[in-house]
Order: sequence, then C-alpha cells, then structure tokens
Amino acid sequence: MSEIRTKVQFVDIDDDMAGQRIDNFLRNQLKNIPKSVVYRIVRKGEVRVNKKRVKAEYKLQAGDSVRIPPVTLEEKQEDTPISTKLNKVAELESQIIYEDDHLLILNKPSGIAVHGGSGLKFGAIEALRALRPQASVFSS
Repeated sequence: MSEIRTKVQFVDIDDDMAGQRIDNFLRNQLKNIPKSVVYRIVRKGEVRVNKKRVKAEYKLQAGDSVRIPPVTLEEKQEDTPISTKLNKVAELESQIIYEDDHLLILNKPSGIAVHGGSGLKFGAIEALRALRPQASVFSS
C-alpha cells in the first residue's frame, strides 16, 4: 500500500473561523483524515495554537495561529473483482437450487458468509455478483 503524507500547515484564524472548536476545525481542514487520527494528534499535542498545546474542546479565537502537523494516511487500493474461478465461488454455482429473472434460491454452504465485511473480502452475495455480473438484482 502506498502512503499519503500531508505537509505542516500554519493557519491564521480570522473572524469567520473564530468560535469553532479546534477538533471541528481540524476535521474540516483534513477532509480525508479519519476522526480518530484528528483526535489522536490533538491528544498527543502535535496540534499547536499560538505555539501551545490545546485540548479538543478549545475554541478558536480571531488572531490564533494554528499549526497542523503532517499526517500520514495509507492509501486504500481498489478492490479487485472476485474471480469466478475461485473454488468457493465455483462451488456456489452448484448450490443454486432455483433461478429465474426475479428469484434465486441458494443452498448456502456452511462457513460462507452472506456478505463481506469486518475483514472478509467476500461472501455469498459478492460471489453471486461475480457469477452473474449481468443480473441487476445483485447490484448495490
């Protein structure tokens, strides 16, 4: 995986930004950075306002100078499509009991998740999408 690294930023707060909490300000400035990372850099004291550490509840005032530290974020790679040649996917084809234009009945084998998530790359739904790419029923 490749990484994205932002640069150190110095932002002077004007009247429009005054009154905003520092955590909300940072979430707005660092759009693609997860909220947990924003709170971590504040908690560790990497974010400075007027060269001092602040807590997440700090409200910005006009004239404040905010130092936003560099942040490293791993770039997610695009998901590769599920191959119809995988053993589990191919076995699923033989477990289809009935199929027409509106209905598919599947005898889902034990040990296969219904759908991917929480660390699983795919489940029965994703496998069926790979087996039937033209079917609109499985599109999300």
